[in-house]
Amino acid sequence: MISALQKQELKELKEQKFQTRRATVDAVEEILFEPIPILDHGFVRVIDYMGDDSAIVQAARVSYGKGTKQVNQDKGLIYYLMRHWHTTPFEMCEIKFHIKLPIFVARQWIRHRTANVNEYSARYSIMDKEFYIPKNEHLAPQSTQNHQGRSEGKPLTGKEAERVLDILKQDSLQCYSHYEELLNQTPDGNVIDESRSGLARELARMNLTMNYYTQWYWKVDLHNLMHFLMLRADSHAQYEIRVYADAMIDVMRKWCPLACGAFEEYRQGAAHLSKSGVEVVKKIIKGEKVTQENSGMGKREWEEFEAKFL
Repeated sequence: MISALQKQELKELKEQKFQTRRATVDAVEEILFEPIPILDHGFVRVIDYMGDDSAIVQAARVSYGKGTKQVNQDKGLIYYLMRHWHTTPFEMCEIKFHIKLPIFVARQWIRHRTANVNEYSARYSIMDKEFYIPKNEHLAPQSTQNHQGRSEGKPLTGKEAERVLDILKQDSLQCYSHYEELLNQTPDGNVIDESRSGLARELARMNLTMNYYTQWYWKVDLHNLMHFLMLRADSHAQYEIRVYADAMIDVMRKWCPLACGAFEEYRQGAAHLSKSGVEVVKKIIKGEKVTQENSGMGKREWEEFEAKFL
């Protein structure tokens, strides 16, 4: 999962001790630098962080100014901020992750343009021989409802599943074999054939499949982290990115438990209503009969409304 070099780095980092006057969180200090396993070869680990729940409260109270009503409990204030979409105090907290993930997951992930990212360079270094192979239960046909996802609860079985897994594994192995041949070099630096020069790394890498693993450092503030998690920990998100998001929610729960509780209450576990949706709820409370035809909603929005509330 982590290389010998990374294991040595981890050992050295854990042996270091620092004195600081800034806020620290015991629960995060316990997991600092430790890889949290994801998928078959991936991981998430916290490299650094700044701020905690108190930093959110401190920022919010500064912005209120002198003479305004003070909030007695930090939890009440944080929940108020989350409930009313006052997001800037959450930007006072930042966290830096080291993440190892399949390339196709990274290409989804990078669409969130609200973080600082530094990725492993295959122009500079040789890619590891590590690729993602799904478990049988995650092999599924295309969904007939969701045009960008797989069918839920209907995995491929029998010989078809075996053949799919065999193709994925054999293609990945063959591509890496050809990658080494193009480089004329093995990952440990040994030349394969002294009579050949080998292709430049920046060109040889294009032959690798999307399930090979890459790595990056990903630094983000708490507000944008929660926005990422709201989308990627959702049940409709692709499984392979959702498992990373789930692990990061566990980290956030350790880091800023009050903010995480507010996030789970008002974002992850909440439902957004349109203007028409609010009017429908008012009618239902009054005992009026409401159908899609008199709701003011389109067919798809009405189906989503029914799934959430009816």
